[in-house]
Amino acid sequence: MFSSQNVYENDSCPVRDELLGELYRADQNGLPQLVESVAPDVRAMLALFCYRKAHLHSLAIAIATSCSERDLVRIGGRAGLALFTLSREAPAARPAPVSSYGGRKPITLSTTPLRALAPLDDDLDDDLVEAAIA
Repeated sequence: MFSSQNVYENDSCPVRDELLGELYRADQNGLPQLVESVAPDVRAMLALFCYRKAHLHSLAIAIATSCSERDLVRIGGRAGLALFTLSREAPAARPAPVSSYGGRKPITLSTTPLRALAPLDDDLDDDLVEAAIA
């Protein structure tokens, strides 16, 4: 039996790199068949592995839809429960990608200073110099 602590300490992919690549490239029609080829406990570990990687979140949710709540919670604890809940939400309830850059949020830059700086008081420096000389 795996503990959730072991899952986070060992951040290696639970499946071969080739299979992960196939899963990543699979379309919505071919993904379920590939996912079903993986054992349920390994599938839950894979979903949690992908969930910790920002660029694999959508794959994690797709894999988690085929996992049982018991497996996800047993292997991932609270994160497993959160992933299970996300995977069962209606697709319309999930936030839509903001831009065409893979769902990344657009970067905005501030046009104003973050805070106003107090003016420098040169008189304080002169007082310190005079006190040091005396």
